[in-house]
Amino acid sequence: MTKKHAENKPKYKRILLKLSGEVLQNKKAGESLDATVLVSIAQQIKRVRDLGVQIAIVVGGGNIFRGITGMEKCGIDRATGDYMGMLATVINSLALQSTLESHGVFTRVQTAINMPQMAEQLIRRRAIRHLEKGRVVIFAAGTGNPYFTTDTAAALRATEIGADIVMKATKVDGIYTADPMKDPTAKRYTRINYQTAIRKQLKVMDAAAFSLCMENHVPIMVFNFFKQDEILRAVLGHPVGTLVTD
Repeated sequence: MTKKHAENKPKYKRILLKLSGEVLQNKKAGESLDATVLVSIAQQIKRVRDLGVQIAIVVGGGNIFRGITGMEKCGIDRATGDYMGMLATVINSLALQSTLESHGVFTRVQTAINMPQMAEQLIRRRAIRHLEKGRVVIFAAGTGNPYFTTDTAAALRATEIGADIVMKATKVDGIYTADPMKDPTAKRYTRINYQTAIRKQLKVMDAAAFSLCMENHVPIMVFNFFKQDEILRAVLGHPVGTLVTD
């Protein structure tokens, strides 16, 4: 193998990409879905898919509705708010699917809540078969249960499909000792273990997601998705963001 080919050889065969709903919005314009962001995400995913990497995605719904916020501000009970949030993830998933397919990337949306007019029902073996055929699979509606975040859904789906890694896309370049937006002295971890992340209550993912990945030995990479081609560099094994592992 030549050096050039080695540099373009993916480190991971199958990844689970976790996107928060907030990354899809344009707060300044007051838009829940930003077409420019959707196109950028689709282009980056296509570059990775074209390397032969199998890609599954879990997307949040916080740009449209968040269950806890509904409970606090609108008086909506938590379970109902969480179900509303699950529906928001379906909206985001369908938007992302449409954008990906407009870029020539065959995509399937599978939902944890049965809604056959819009998407497939979540069936693990079918999802794996889609991945093996080169299709991107988007898992919508979280776990299908209230009181669980989409971070936990990402950890669960990654475990179910045998993903090599969970890639958590954020607006910062990894996990820090404190919020870098508030504390200029915060230091970035390049590598950290699950136990430390849970003990320090690092907010980048919830404890249930960390625990599920720890029990099933699925590493987590936290990286800045808005840095040009950062996901491509991550898949190729370049030092990117923060790696949470054993």
